[in-house]
Amino acid sequence: MARFEGKVAIVTGGGSGIGAEISRRLAAEGAKVVVTDIRLDAAQATVDAIAAAGGVAVAFAHDTAKAAESEAAVAFAQTTYGGLHLAVNNAGIGAPQQRIGDYDIETWDRVRAIDLDGVFYGLRYELPAIVASGGGAIVNMASVLGHVGLAENAAYVTAKHALAGLTKVAALEYSADGVRTNAVAPGFIDTPAVRAGLSPEAITALEAEHATKRLGTDAEVAALTLFLLSDEASFITGSSHMVDGGYSAH
Repeated sequence: MARFEGKVAIVTGGGSGIGAEISRRLAAEGAKVVVTDIRLDAAQATVDAIAAAGGVAVAFAHDTAKAAESEAAVAFAQTTYGGLHLAVNNAGIGAPQQRIGDYDIETWDRVRAIDLDGVFYGLRYELPAIVASGGGAIVNMASVLGHVGLAENAAYVTAKHALAGLTKVAALEYSADGVRTNAVAPGFIDTPAVRAGLSPEAITALEAEHATKRLGTDAEVAALTLFLLSDEASFITGSSHMVDGGYSAH
């Protein structure tokens, strides 16, 4: 399929995991992709994989916690490929578990700066650019923890809950101008980072919290994201869509 032929996309945090998978799939379906990441070498590795598969992409160094860098990323897409039609605000971080009464203030500020402020900065420049290009769609990468709580994860849970509200406001303001904005809320995804931070026993316990009795995959999150970016989702805007294996069903 070539659902995104002639479209230009930005994917933040595209150097690994979910962002890399989304970038590869967008390119495979015809999009020209600007892959941004705080690590340029990681973004370039994704771009190299896309080029090897016959796709078109370019890497861009981007700290989403800095508004000027989000502005520069959008301008780079416009200059390089002539416009912008699609954006996936995927860059995000977690933090070590801490009770609120002991929470490190700098950690709180950093998680908020990337997971919430960074998405706002992206939207601030993406939305006008997409309107100027004739319309398109945006997906903000939220989390199942934007719908439920998890002890000792105050900064991440708070930022992801706020992201659901920001997504609704963007949809209300820009859908009539041709830009749909939605959020995707993954559950716990099977990545090296998740496995590195947990013991085998903890992984087994975490799997048991999902109705599917397993963790999700990058590909499963990417499939939902691309659907929401596509014209097949033309009447879907302002909502958050979980791909969580039933984690939030209880």
